[in-house]
Amino acid sequence: MKILVIDPCHEALESGLRKAGHELIDATALSAKEIASQYPKAEGMLVRARISFPKEFLEAFPGLIFIARFGSGMEHIDVKWAEERGIHCLSAAEGNRQAVGEYALGALLSLFRNIPQADQQVRQGIWQREANRGEELSGKTVGIIGYGRMGSAFSQLLRGFNLRVLVYDKYRSGFGHDWIEEVPLEQVQKRSDVLSIHLPLNEETRRYIDRDFIEKLEQRPYLINTSRGDQLVLEDLLWGLQEEKLRGACLDVLEVESKDFEDLHRQKDNKRVVDALIDRRDVVFSPHIAGWTHQSKQKMADVLLKKIAALA
Repeated sequence: MKILVIDPCHEALESGLRKAGHELIDATALSAKEIASQYPKAEGMLVRARISFPKEFLEAFPGLIFIARFGSGMEHIDVKWAEERGIHCLSAAEGNRQAVGEYALGALLSLFRNIPQADQQVRQGIWQREANRGEELSGKTVGIIGYGRMGSAFSQLLRGFNLRVLVYDKYRSGFGHDWIEEVPLEQVQKRSDVLSIHLPLNEETRRYIDRDFIEKLEQRPYLINTSRGDQLVLEDLLWGLQEEKLRGACLDVLEVESKDFEDLHRQKDNKRVVDALIDRRDVVFSPHIAGWTHQSKQKMADVLLKKIAALA
């Protein structure tokens, strides 16, 4: 097959495809318009998040067989339209689920034990033990919204901490067992000491965590978002922290991220909110790295190689 490399992925993926006899074409420096005009006979695409794949773009490739996303989120691809026309939309979510789960666990421990704050204080010569007395996870209740690959990976890692796990998923059921309780959303909001978001981004989940959602929280939980920035309204998060509806937050993703997740658009109103959050000690940030490990990169390459091979 003629496969366009629209975004850099992993050498193991590209070399594996070449060994299988496929022709790879470097399109990493081309715009969407240039790709459509120069390579209408493409049969496959390796993508991340640099460009979008709406119906109007995909119509330019009548022989397209697959779109392989080196990552998990597919919100920038018109999956419904593509699959209705026989185009396979392949995700590598199986490859970074463990990385996301481990990050969420690390974020949880950091928040409970004041690790980022204590680290910065010691670097400044400040030694405050009592001010950094933390909380133990044992006996707490962790709420998970979304029980797909990422949410389930996180729940597995919580098993040894002697805590309760509440899970809400609108479209899945029957997954509750000895340490996981399947509950309605209202119970997650009412009972959780920690709330972790693991949802795909779509019109239903965009701005999912807003002021109305936060107002219904009863235990003043910590909030962890490793999903997508557009699912959490930053201004409403700031309000929730100021009004003590939330105890703190760990944000690996932000609604002011660029489309390719490589930088922030801190302009005008959103700069004011982001700067206010940065000034708070109860907020921990990272640059969209929850699924970003050396191992996950290799695993995602392996996952896509197998899925593409299965199409032959």
